[in-house]
Amino acid sequence: QVQLAESGGGFVQPGGSLRLSCAASGRSIKISTMSWFRQGPGKQRELVATITNTFITNYAGSVKGRFTVSRENALNTIYLQMDNLKSDDTAVYYCNGGTGSTGVWPWGQGTQVTVSS
Repeated sequence: QVQLAESGGGFVQPGGSLRLSCAASGRSIKISTMSWFRQGPGKQRELVATITNTFITNYAGSVKGRFTVSRENALNTIYLQMDNLKSDDTAVYYCNGGTGSTGVWPWGQGTQVTVSS
């Protein structure tokens, strides 16, 4: 069983940047496709970015060109660099294995990102 802990969220003005981290424990995630998801107010959880075990990345259209997903297998951690943030990016951000909105492992607590002027 993998435990996931997201961090790095906060309050930022439009156009600002944040870097989120997702630390996994319990077993190695180096062979796993990992994804970032988000759930905005009154919205369903959506897939934001994915990175495979071979470092192939994919992004939702709404964040492409602004967000960058990466991983550091030695630290069992994935990251999400978010630049040029917009108010629509306001959400709780989660990480998990795979790409399905149900996740592979139990969800962590998430990290809140608020973009507002």
